[in-house]
Amino acid sequence: MAGEITETGELYSSYVGLVYMFNLIVGTGALTMPKAFATAGWLVSLVLLVFLGFMSFVTTTFVIEAMAAANAQLRWKRMENLKEEEDDDSSTASDSDVLIRDNYERAEKRPILSVLGVNLFYFCIIVYLYGDLAIYAAAVPFSLMQVTCATGNDSCGVEADTKYNDTDRCWGPLRRVDAYRIYLAIFTLLLGPFTFFDVQKTKYLQILTSLMRWIAFAVMIVLALVRIGHGQGEGHPPLADFSGVRNLFGVCVYSFMCQHSLPSLITPVSSKRHLTRLVFLDYVLILAFYGLLSFTAIFCFRGDSLMDMYTLNFARCDVVGLAAVRFFLGLFPVFTISTNFPIIAVTLRNNWKTLFHREGGTYPWVVDRVVFPTITLVPPVLVAFCTHDLESLVGITGAYAGTGIQYVIPAFLVYHCRRDTQLAFGCGVSNKHRSPFRHTFWVGFVLLWAFSCFIFVTANIVLSETKL
Repeated sequence: MAGEITETGELYSSYVGLVYMFNLIVGTGALTMPKAFATAGWLVSLVLLVFLGFMSFVTTTFVIEAMAAANAQLRWKRMENLKEEEDDDSSTASDSDVLIRDNYERAEKRPILSVLGVNLFYFCIIVYLYGDLAIYAAAVPFSLMQVTCATGNDSCGVEADTKYNDTDRCWGPLRRVDAYRIYLAIFTLLLGPFTFFDVQKTKYLQILTSLMRWIAFAVMIVLALVRIGHGQGEGHPPLADFSGVRNLFGVCVYSFMCQHSLPSLITPVSSKRHLTRLVFLDYVLILAFYGLLSFTAIFCFRGDSLMDMYTLNFARCDVVGLAAVRFFLGLFPVFTISTNFPIIAVTLRNNWKTLFHREGGTYPWVVDRVVFPTITLVPPVLVAFCTHDLESLVGITGAYAGTGIQYVIPAFLVYHCRRDTQLAFGCGVSNKHRSPFRHTFWVGFVLLWAFSCFIFVTANIVLSETKL
């Protein structure tokens, strides 16, 4: 009984679930990974990518185990309720049944995580979603600025040897930073209002977005391989440069983020018999894809010419001759991110509501429809207004909020879940979805790693600011 994951709603096969997880993990973070690879060096980047992928897999199995245990307790409670209805007038329950029932009732009254733990989760997810929105709000106008602000002889996009400053001219007297902020204002006016409403029926929009994303990734990899095969590769990445590890760490953590969406992703899988193996296969495929994308990028382009958004490197005449392909790749983040921004904004708004919700209470209309959407939309737009350094935004979001969601919360969750399961069912019941990393050592190792990452990233930021 222990270890079952409830199956509700529309079901899909385990292989469809594998595809969904692949699409969930591989997103905007992948577009910032090539520059981070080039900055940190190919060997350091490869080692860190594999290790962080492994750590993400460990905590993913923690979340799956906790889900299975929680659902087992729910099923046990339903069975007990049915039994109580059937045996309401009898007292034939055995002593063992009574003992298990009493243990369950004591466990059921205690939340798996304390109030502090729940609030920590909401804090991490809210900070992460704010980072997501800031990245999205900066990426779209930045891409539009890079594609449309041609100067001099640069009539078709970003020149290979040109490094622009924000104060360079864009159109007439307008500077590039002015164009960026104009695009940001338009982006906010067009998509910001969705934060005040509910976003529904996005299935076909998400399918179209996923299709565009995989076409873009495939085209970029093929074009980079062709250039390298023709001897036109310009990249000579260093073996290691530890000054770039901080951003690389944040980018990699951000790029493996999926733990917060696992319940809605795993629950509808119809057959969960080999779930852990399929998740492991997914991580291997994702590692291979990230490696292929990043290594073709760093050997195709010079490190100092790689853009924060990798797609922008293909908005150049000397790389892509066909104008339609250049504009498709250059504007690819505009299309895909614009469809995701309202969904993330509504998710963040709802998390704010849940954090402050009290059972039986309701919010006044102004608080519900004005205050929560406003505190959701304004901060990320302000951050995007101040900076469009996408690599740093992704790095900081992954290094701090990502560490909490990907490491700290799953570790505490599985630790308390195991104790709770023993209290409810005893030591003899096993969870068939239990993580392969079942020893308590792994929980401690994940927490120690999370703490070390937090200290490392903070120290590097302080040192960088001191040098400046």
